[in-house]
Formats: sequence, C-alpha cells, structure tokens
Amino acid sequence: MDPLAALLDGPRAHGAFLLRSVLTPPWSLRIEDGAPLTVVAVVRGDAYVVPDGGEPVPLDAGDIVIVRGPDPYLVADDPGTPPQALILPGDECRTPDGGHLTDLVDLGIRTWGHGPDGSTIMLTGTYGMDGEVSKRLLAALPTLIVLRADEWSSPLVPLLATEITRDVPGQETVLDRLLDLLLISALRTWFARPDAPAWYRAHTDPIVGQALRLMQHQPAQPWTVAKLAANVGISRAALARRFTSAVGEAPMSYLASWRLALAADRLRQHPDDTIGAVAHQVGYGSSFALSTAFKRVYGVSPQAYRTREPMA
Repeated sequence: MDPLAALLDGPRAHGAFLLRSVLTPPWSLRIEDGAPLTVVAVVRGDAYVVPDGGEPVPLDAGDIVIVRGPDPYLVADDPGTPPQALILPGDECRTPDGGHLTDLVDLGIRTWGHGPDGSTIMLTGTYGMDGEVSKRLLAALPTLIVLRADEWSSPLVPLLATEITRDVPGQETVLDRLLDLLLISALRTWFARPDAPAWYRAHTDPIVGQALRLMQHQPAQPWTVAKLAANVGISRAALARRFTSAVGEAPMSYLASWRLALAADRLRQHPDDTIGAVAHQVGYGSSFALSTAFKRVYGVSPQAYRTREPMA
C-alpha cells in the first residue's frame, strides 16, 4: 500500500450529510456544525469561503474546497453579506437569531435554497470521522484546501450532481462512495503539490522513503533504528538525522504513532479481534503493551475505545 493509500484507508463515508444548494445573491451561510471534514464543489456561479480569522477565498465554477473542522466558517456570495442561516450540529439550520428559516426552503431531494433558478449551485458533503487513521489524515491537512478547476480534471462532480437528487434503493451507499472518491481524488491532487506535508514529500527521498514504506507496510516487524538503517543501507545515526529532518519526527516516534493509529482503526473495524490479536497485527508483543501505550496517548484503554460511542 502506498503512503497516500495508507492514509486514506480509514475515512469512509457512512450516511454522510450531502446537500445541493441553489442560491440567489445576496446569500450567506455560517457553518457551525463542528464537522471534522467538509467537501464543497461549486457547480455553477461563484462564492467565497471565509474561515474564522482568515482571509476570504474566492471560488468559481469547477473549484473544490476541503474544509478541516471543527472551527466555524462562512460561505457566501460576498464576504460582506450578513449570514442568513446558521448550520448547526445534527444538520440543524436556524436564522442567526435562532428562528426558523423562511428564505431558504426545501427544493426537492437533498436540495434547498432560494429557488430552482438560483445563479449559484454548490454540492456539500460532510464527514463525521472517528477512526484514528482519519485523525492522522486530519492532522496532515491545513484548515482550507482549494483546488481550482484548471488544476485537476474529474468526472466525479457532474456525477455527484446527478446522483445527489436521485431517491432509489441503495442511493445512500452510492452517494457515500462518490463522496469518498471525490475526496480521495482531490487530496491526491493536493498531495502532489510542492507544499504537501513534509512526511509525504519525504517518500521521494531514496533513503527516508524506503524506511517509511518498511514501517507502513510491515508495522508488525520489530523495527529498531539500527534494523531500519541496515535495510536501507545507511548508518543508524545518519538515518536518524535524515529521517528526522525530512519527516519532522524521529523514526521510532513516527512508528509508534502509526502503530497506535492502525490499532485504533482496527479496534473499530474488526470488533471480533481480541486486543491481543490487534496488538500483534500492529507490532506490540502483548495486549498489555498495547494497552499501556494506547492509554498513555489516547487516555482510555483499547477496550474502552472500542466500546464507547464514536465521536463525530
């Protein structure tokens, strides 16, 4: 599994919130839903996205924006337009003074707005991810990622625009998978940029990249810096310096966080596996060793993490 595939292996939409918005200026939506990750595609017209405390970013038709939560942000026809609606947790929509919306109405299946002829059409997909591999992805992302229409070419937005208004058996699953594909496609384009995270760029280093792949592909191996160094043909001290400089953390620190991320994901995705089995799969010698490390980092035991309610 390549590094990006490994990173994206955790987030999978499950009953994701998807909405088609048809809007006529002036319009402004303040998003306060606390969602960890949201994808917005501009199908027609233009818009602005304004992170709290950040500069307004203009969007045109064909642009994609990925917003990492949970901080609030504004989406509007103009940064100066006062919010008409607050989007709150649980897909609740209110006016800024807490009243019921009257200007924005239901326009059909997964569609709302001012009317069917609005000059701006946007598609919004919201994730509620709780797996620790997903949290590792979130930690790698900036608050806002914008991909311009001329930066990438994908048939996924037109397809999602068509499917989002259909109401047939199994449609929720179809939309979940389309949202996943759209996110992965957009992030793959972003990760190819020169300003991608240091650990991702480090995979192009012939030494550090090889060490990263060994740990990611074989987390159960009893890796040490010396053993990694022997596998990549460099001294232990040289690997430690080169790895830390390229990735931003030491090899064993990276390995420990990767193992725990995988363990957290497996605890939820494979409920029939024992804690001991999960421990051996990710490189811990016993359930006790995994439990000690897991509780130190995440504050709860693996069993408690497995059984508690997922966090949005």
